[in-house]
Amino acid sequence: MIKENTVTYTTNNTYQTLNQLNDNTKTVWLVFHGIGYLSKYFLKYFKHLNEEENYIIIPQASSKYYLNGEYKHIGASWLTRENTETEIKNVLNYLDAVYKAEGLSNIDNLNILGYSQGVSVAARFIARRKIKCKNLIMHSGKVPQELTADDFKFLDKTNFSFIYGTKDEYLKSGIVKVEESRLKELFPKNLEILTFEGGHEVNTELISKFA
Repeated sequence: MIKENTVTYTTNNTYQTLNQLNDNTKTVWLVFHGIGYLSKYFLKYFKHLNEEENYIIIPQASSKYYLNGEYKHIGASWLTRENTETEIKNVLNYLDAVYKAEGLSNIDNLNILGYSQGVSVAARFIARRKIKCKNLIMHSGKVPQELTADDFKFLDKTNFSFIYGTKDEYLKSGIVKVEESRLKELFPKNLEILTFEGGHEVNTELISKFA
């Protein structure tokens, strides 16, 4: 007889920071990379921001793998369809530790940005842990279907932004229209939709808007 069992254990994971948090810091960023990235390489998209005024924190998805079937470059994934709910709990426990280590509960000017798969992680972390932030920036990704407007009602002072490229191969016109409609239901107040001419790529120019 085959039976799937579960164990609980303690593990370690890294995360990256860029610049220093000090009296000159105006904006703190909590950033969730997309699938296939490592946080240490995703940092490059934030190096153009004023280093005196911006402190960037980038958690690392724990599920690492070799990219393109070759044993050279390494990427990572936050979640898959396998044991999703258990994996969500594991990710959130890790993010709780990062959040505590960086003292983010004391930060008023917090930007939370998710790119691609990172949007789903950011949205779940905010909704399930009731994390307050100044800006929730959803870049080229989708909010998980299980989340509803009630999950975000506590964010009465948050600005919501959806960024995507008009040539994004993962967000065809039909998908974009559905997602925009859903986002308007989830965030009936303070929702801004920003587009750029490009594909599934990080737009540093639009990121600068929130610095």
